[in-house]
Amino acid sequence: MSDVILHHYLTSPFAEKVRLMLGYKNLPWKSVLIPAVMPKPDVLALTGGYRKTPVLQIGADIYCDTALIADVLEHLAPQPALYPKPLKGLARTLAQWADNTLFWTAMAYNMQPEGIAQMFAGAPPEAIKTFREDRGAMSAGMTRLRPADAAAAYKSYLRRLSDMLDTHAFLLGESPCIADFAMYHPLWFTRHRTPVLADILALTPAVLAWMDRMAAMGHGSFEKLNSAQAIEIAARSSPQALADDTFQDEHGIALGSPVSISAETFGPEPTEGELIAATRMHYTLRRTDPRAGTVHVHFPRIGYALKALPAA
Repeated sequence: MSDVILHHYLTSPFAEKVRLMLGYKNLPWKSVLIPAVMPKPDVLALTGGYRKTPVLQIGADIYCDTALIADVLEHLAPQPALYPKPLKGLARTLAQWADNTLFWTAMAYNMQPEGIAQMFAGAPPEAIKTFREDRGAMSAGMTRLRPADAAAAYKSYLRRLSDMLDTHAFLLGESPCIADFAMYHPLWFTRHRTPVLADILALTPAVLAWMDRMAAMGHGSFEKLNSAQAIEIAARSSPQALADDTFQDEHGIALGSPVSISAETFGPEPTEGELIAATRMHYTLRRTDPRAGTVHVHFPRIGYALKALPAA
């Protein structure tokens, strides 16, 4: 198996979700640090347009979105499981809610003026301006909660998490599952990036204790790699042969067609390429980059829009 390479930056909450999953599964990995804001030329050489963080690379296969990355890690290391069979559907549904509703509620709360000031303490004034412009471009058209509304919702969600921990060490049992990792990372951001606002977590001591148990799993064993080395690895690798999964056509777009795939909401920058897979769970595009060579870029189906492009 080729090395597992994670393209991330240290303060990314979704990257923390994947770092913890790698630690939980005891999978060794390579760490490539990338910019938090655009431009990201080395990331785009691999993805073709997708610029959200993190991105997982295995040779010439590029996996976008932590929902799909979690599935890949589960395939590489089935035990310990992220998707316990008796509760598999519930775990996935809770994780999707956490990565969307809980995440955006927490971030609306975290991005109050006090939180922003702490995040950028000591940074030049233009850093805040650059960050705001970058995230504004990624979230154009999205409805955002006001801080007071976010605080009220966040408190309610934390109480619900606390209730889930009344009888178990983790949300759905005595071992963590995908729901734990998805619910942890927005709270991690509050605790570690905007601690001036973290008193909200103290209202639910059971949640804080659970967070400590999650953090104790650590990030596992990793080595540093730079982005040029990662691109070189892609260039000298061949994408893995795709499993013979059933083609699920919901769009009337045949395999082999030129298409674009983009996130439905946050980070809508499209990736273009040749559609080579559309299964019940994921899409795969084949694309060629002057530096990275031929790569397969993979996306989850849920949360992403597939569109046909004119034939060349």
